[in-house]
Amino acid sequence: MSPYLLFGFVFGYFLLLLAVAWYTSKNSDNESFFIGNRNSNWMLVAFGMVGTSLSGVTFVSVPGTVGAGAFGYYQVVIGYFIGYFAIAYILLPLYYKMNLTSIYRFLEERFGPVSYKTGAIFFIISRTLGATARMYLVINILQIFILDAMGVPFIVTAFLMLCLYYSIPLKVVSRPLFIPTHYKLRLCWEA
Repeated sequence: MSPYLLFGFVFGYFLLLLAVAWYTSKNSDNESFFIGNRNSNWMLVAFGMVGTSLSGVTFVSVPGTVGAGAFGYYQVVIGYFIGYFAIAYILLPLYYKMNLTSIYRFLEERFGPVSYKTGAIFFIISRTLGATARMYLVINILQIFILDAMGVPFIVTAFLMLCLYYSIPLKVVSRPLFIPTHYKLRLCWEA
């Protein structure tokens, strides 16, 4: 397949993501972004949980992992199932009972501000490392399958992708207020 046609698909997909983000963010604010105005359909919440645990990396790496390790990956599937069960029957009732919107508020109320800050720091570090790995993978896949055939060097691809990523206005992508970088990355590359 022509690299120009592939690039057109990627560009069209990117534009479609921006259009969907713009359309769905009309008349919304921070509360609707983070907690869905406390009025979300259970099916949307379920798809959101699954979508958060999956990424473009999953679709690229899982087939090779399953092929190489047979049913070894099934442990991850079982872990997801147990984790979703724990969230549904342990954490969500606790969140509703204590009127919480995140685990960090629980950590602060139950164990104090040091626990809250430690959890937040580990979250930021893990999300930054994960976002970095996903960004590298996206840049590498675009380079190998499209831009090498067009004669574009890797350093140019990386530089342009990072410039594009940091130049998209947050208001167009999602919400007008501050959004952590990993949410913006997920909206742009993995929605």
